[in-house]
Order: sequence, then structure tokens, then C-alpha cells
Amino acid sequence: MLLRNVIQFSRHVTRSVRRNYQVSVKLLCKESGQNENASVVKGNMAEKTPRILITGGLGQLGTECAKMLRRHYGNKNVILSDIIKPTEESLAYGPFIFADILDFKGLQKIVVDYRIDWLIHFSALLSAVGEQNVPLAVRVNIEGMHNVIELAKQYKLRIFIPSTIGAFGPDSPRNPTPNVTVQRPRTIYGVSKVHAELLGEYYHHRFGLDFRCLRFPGVISSDPPGGGTTDYAVAVFHEGLLNKRYECYLEPNTRLPMMYIEDCLSALLQFLNTPNELLQRRVYNVTAMSFTPEELFNEVFKYIPDLKISYKPDARQHIAENWPQVFDDSEARRDWGWRHKYDLERLVESMVRDVSVNYLPKMQLNQINR
Repeated sequence: MLLRNVIQFSRHVTRSVRRNYQVSVKLLCKESGQNENASVVKGNMAEKTPRILITGGLGQLGTECAKMLRRHYGNKNVILSDIIKPTEESLAYGPFIFADILDFKGLQKIVVDYRIDWLIHFSALLSAVGEQNVPLAVRVNIEGMHNVIELAKQYKLRIFIPSTIGAFGPDSPRNPTPNVTVQRPRTIYGVSKVHAELLGEYYHHRFGLDFRCLRFPGVISSDPPGGGTTDYAVAVFHEGLLNKRYECYLEPNTRLPMMYIEDCLSALLQFLNTPNELLQRRVYNVTAMSFTPEELFNEVFKYIPDLKISYKPDARQHIAENWPQVFDDSEARRDWGWRHKYDLERLVESMVRDVSVNYLPKMQLNQINR
């Protein structure tokens, strides 16, 4: 009886904290004219502006994430890093440094020299690329992750490591895929992400590490494709706008969860700033929509009516068939108020505009100069 009362009281306190937190966010939003995510960040900035290191920063998420965080925390407080040469654009908005995640002492020096508080770890080989070079994927995705987890523990950093729909396998329920279920993926990318989830949770419970992880679906942005199984949803805009044709490597009815990059970054920012007492888990599913190639292409036809689509499934089809079709992110929506803004129609409209403005002129020039 006493135990039941204690549990009920604990649940009441948690609900009260969550309710007060969400009400405070909305009040701050109204007073400042900001959206709810921005008001949360402003509240944290009053306490201490974090200094943030982003590893693997020149990939699909890193550059856009850095831009977003610099708008909130200042250019000098967000350090972008990678092992490849940055573009002039990457250097224009804030610090960029060389950082090899396999060099632990080098990472230690960066954390100390730049007084890092948060670490966002994007360095990884994606699903299709990882299958082509498994030994390298093990080094980058597993050994590199070990280094940053241990680094975060040693220096008491808040660490964010993204996970993926690829962390699930053929034994997982696919429609919907809940937050906690059997995983057992069949790619080295998925295996490495499950390893990161479990190790991060262990370090949280064993050492008190502030580990946070979101399982992202396919993330769609105007950046060129980077070797993922869901990249058809990016490539069709680049190739379709340039050549008016696209050959899809997935079958037309292959349904996968997706989200636009603006929603992805919004979820990341909100999650990083959610008080620990609201987090019932350290790993959450987040998503915005699910669609098939055929459904996406039908929407693209509204903007490129003369687009020619063909299908030639390859090894990525087998990978996709073992992944979730619909992602259940109800726990993220319940615990910390996650909400997406982009549906399929709005996503396609934004992608056509962004690729047309930012990439199509360059692609056309490159085609002329060949």
C-alpha cells in the first residue's frame, strides 16, 4: 500500500513538473514573440550559454545544425569540426577546427582549449556506405563513439548522439514501430547505432552522464545525397530539376518514415534544452510523416510535370524492407512536447524552392563545363 502511494505521488509530481514547464514555455513565448523552442533556449541562456562542439560537422546535419545553434548561442560558441576540408561557406559563420574522433587525446585538447559544455556527435558512415566498407564503419561508428562517450563522461559534457530507423530490423514491428521493442538490425550502421543507444544509457545510469539520443527517420534536405537508404527522397529533386528524369533504387510502394530537416533541427534544439526531470527516457523516436516513392513522386509532379520516373531496385531495397514503415513517436510528444510542422505537401514545396535556388544553377554550370 505504501509503495503504491509513493508511485502515485511520483507520477503526480512528474506530471506537475511537465505541466508547469510547458505552461512556462508558452508564457515566455507570448511575452517575447518567439516560438516555444526559442523561449526555452532563451531561458537556458540566462543561466549559462553553452559552448558546443559538433563532430562530423560537414555532413548533411552538421552544417545546418551549426547555423541554427549559432543563431541561438552566438557564432563563437558553436565549434564545427571534421576531418575534411571545409568550404568557404563553412568558414564564414564561425569557428571550424580539425577533429579526428579516433584521436582521443586530440579530442581532450579540443574540449579543454575551447571549454566545451555540449558535444553533438554526427560522425558516422551511413547505411549504404557502411555496408561497402564494414571495417571502416566499425572504426568510425563504434570506436569513435566510444571515444566521445568516454570524453563526455570525463569532462561532464551533455552529449547528443543521433540514432536512426536503421536501428531496427526484420524482427521489429514495422507499423507502427514503438519506442521500446526488439531491434536486432541487419546493417553495420544499425548495429552501431543500437550499440550507441545502449552504451549511452548505461553511462547515464552508471555514471550520471547527460546522454541524449533521438532516433531520426529519413531526413530530407536540399544538400546533395550522402549515401543513405532514404536518399532517393533527396536525389529526385536534384536530378529531376536538372535532367527531368530519375531512376529510383527502391520499389514504388516502399514506405518509410521521413522528416524535413527543419523539423529535425527543431526536435534536436528542443530536446537538448528539455529539463532532465521531464525525460522519461534517454532515447526517443521522432518523426513527421511516412510515404512511399510513388507518393512522393506524385507530389513532385505538381512542380515538375514532365519528370520521367523509372525504377531499378538495388541492395538498398533489402535494407529498406527491414526498416520501420511508420514510426511511433508518441512518447516524445507526451514527455517533452515534440510537434512537427512539415507534411508531405509542404516538404516538397520547400525542397523544390531550395534546390532550385541553392543548387540548380551550380549543377547547370557544371554540366555546361563538362
